[in-house]
Amino acid sequence: MKIKALIIDDESKSRKSLAQKLSDYCPEIEVTGEAQNGEEGIAAIGQHRPDLIFLDIEMPKMNGLQMLEQLNDFEGAIIFTTAYNEYAIRAFKYSAFDYLLKPIDIQELKSSIDRLKVKWEEKHSRQTTDETGQLKLLLEHLKGGPGLPKKIAVHTQEALHFFEFDEIIRLEANSNYTFLYFANGSKMLASKTLKEFEELLPQKQFFRVHHSTIINLKFVKKYLKSDGGSIEMADGSLVDISRRKKDDFLQMIKHW
Repeated sequence: MKIKALIIDDESKSRKSLAQKLSDYCPEIEVTGEAQNGEEGIAAIGQHRPDLIFLDIEMPKMNGLQMLEQLNDFEGAIIFTTAYNEYAIRAFKYSAFDYLLKPIDIQELKSSIDRLKVKWEEKHSRQTTDETGQLKLLLEHLKGGPGLPKKIAVHTQEALHFFEFDEIIRLEANSNYTFLYFANGSKMLASKTLKEFEELLPQKQFFRVHHSTIINLKFVKKYLKSDGGSIEMADGSLVDISRRKKDDFLQMIKHW
């Protein structure tokens, strides 16, 4: 089944280049329309009803972010195609949206579409709800100013979940997946590596104590010096700490 896509970018060369790359390397994507600013983008979305939008941010008349504020009920996927500021990119990642930096690399484009296809295979009703939630969370983060967001979007094989950072006690690597352990005693297997979570979580609150474990410093209960050092968490779990991480951990924990 073809995935209908819309390209919104004020640069004609960028639109044509992306459309050509999609045609050559991503045959499952069908570009059904283009727009050169947010106003035209809204009209094109209403006309073409795309499943996917490739969206530039800095555009005349109405930029991409202003356009998003008028799309609260958009139920498709959004891939940003821009070299926007660092905070916005972090917000996109927190909200589980994908982005491609210009000039768009073919391999990165193919990887992005591959991830989209995995989501596409989920039940449409589930995906519709998830994408709407992602858009709302993105707007919430962008309106929040330069401070870091307080939520993270977590993919599982069944759904997309949104959690406050303060709900997470620790994260544990499991091959290409990650177990999340929560303050309410539950746990979840997420479709991201521990390294990916490390890049997303605020470094002042979360610390990687071992190659396979990240902890939330808020839930540290006790540091045990015996047997090379370990950490007791608020849920009673014991977490080993690597020797090379010990000094950094002790410095950070002083501030809690």
